[in-house]
Amino acid sequence: MVNEQPCFLVGVGGSGMMPLAMILRARGLAVAGSDRSLDQGRVPAKFDALRALGVELHPQDGSGVTDAGQLVVASAAVEETVPDIAAANRLGCARASRAELLAELFNDAALPIGVAGTSGKSTVTGMIGWILHATGRDPTIMNGAVMKNFVQPDAPFASALVGAGPAFVSEVDESDGSIALYRPQVAVLNNVSLDHKELDELRMLFGDFMGKSRTAVVNADNADAAALGAALPPGRLTGFSVEGAGDLVARNLREEPFGVRFDLHAGDAVVPVALQVPGRHNVSNALAAIGAAMAAGVTLGEAAEAIGGFNGLRRRMELVGEAAGVSVIDDFGHNPDKIAATLDTLHAFPGRLLLLFQPHGYGPLKVMGRELIATFADTMREGDVLVMPDPVYQGGTTLREVGSNDIARGVAAAGRDARYVADRAEAATMLVEAARPGDRIVVMGARDDTLSLLAQGMVRDLAAR
Repeated sequence: MVNEQPCFLVGVGGSGMMPLAMILRARGLAVAGSDRSLDQGRVPAKFDALRALGVELHPQDGSGVTDAGQLVVASAAVEETVPDIAAANRLGCARASRAELLAELFNDAALPIGVAGTSGKSTVTGMIGWILHATGRDPTIMNGAVMKNFVQPDAPFASALVGAGPAFVSEVDESDGSIALYRPQVAVLNNVSLDHKELDELRMLFGDFMGKSRTAVVNADNADAAALGAALPPGRLTGFSVEGAGDLVARNLREEPFGVRFDLHAGDAVVPVALQVPGRHNVSNALAAIGAAMAAGVTLGEAAEAIGGFNGLRRRMELVGEAAGVSVIDDFGHNPDKIAATLDTLHAFPGRLLLLFQPHGYGPLKVMGRELIATFADTMREGDVLVMPDPVYQGGTTLREVGSNDIARGVAAAGRDARYVADRAEAATMLVEAARPGDRIVVMGARDDTLSLLAQGMVRDLAAR
């Protein structure tokens, strides 16, 4: 598909598209692109970073698609009416989805390592990549989040790394069914739970994905994942568990505010692990990463030591700052599992939680609205507050059958303090004004980089009170 032809990426600033642009540029291809956020002046630092890499940026008005020789790449969310797509069709440009192009790069690698599951993909991808990097394997990494370990002055948005080694580590997406395109040698399955698709379809997609691998690393604590893993020949399965049974088992967890320690049992071996990221869910993520690294030839001791240097990802329970005795945390939590993991981790330590949750679209609310209500109702505690603005909307057509007001109303009906405030800035101001020393404000949501800017602004507003 990519034969040295110039690539034009529609939505080049997106979390999945930007690292793809980085990898293509690092391999010497000419890359250009457009983005609605660029036209709207949102997160200019991201686009400055792309320009610094040599990516040519254009308005999303069709003006950048000028040659039939361009390969025009877009995600599944980009509609045919977008001017760049219309221009590509008019000129007869070759077309590819983001997933198709990524899958080609992935499948061509000598050692493709794919990370799948409803939650934790980006973290596990980053952990595997860091272990391979720290142990001298020089991997290529394709991630949907910025990996703090690889951030440099000339790489402030390090969601990709290009190495000369055989491993290509990538998270793979089930939401649009594109997981079917990938042929991993090592397949990781973190979990199976409701997010973008119904469970029956997810089971089929994840099962087929693992079936292609020579080694599958599977979460034995998740019933659906474990059942899919059990269908594989025993010699191809590595099961991991937190305080359960499996090939890799974490025991004796000692949680800290921004870290966690545990003992890793692997057969007769027991090795200590100290993570710089918090929570039981990150222990599970670490086991997945260690299992994948071992399948790639890293020893247990090497992997356990290396993962202690993993600094985490941006927007994964990231402490943005503290002011007036209040901590502000930026988090990617947007589906029931991720939200529950964040709240459970934070509730291990004192202080009420003031939550600003911006849903990542109206469609996801329709699919998992009941589960979101149940998650907040079950995991919020007395004194916690949830404020929900309208879902993120960045253009295009969408049905608005279920909104933030429906979710907030359902959580309130379950006895929790939940409120709908349509305007996000007003919702943020409400929480800043309500915060007391010892509180933690948590900004949650996906598919909107400006949430991080909102969190930074809340720290400044707290300091100015």
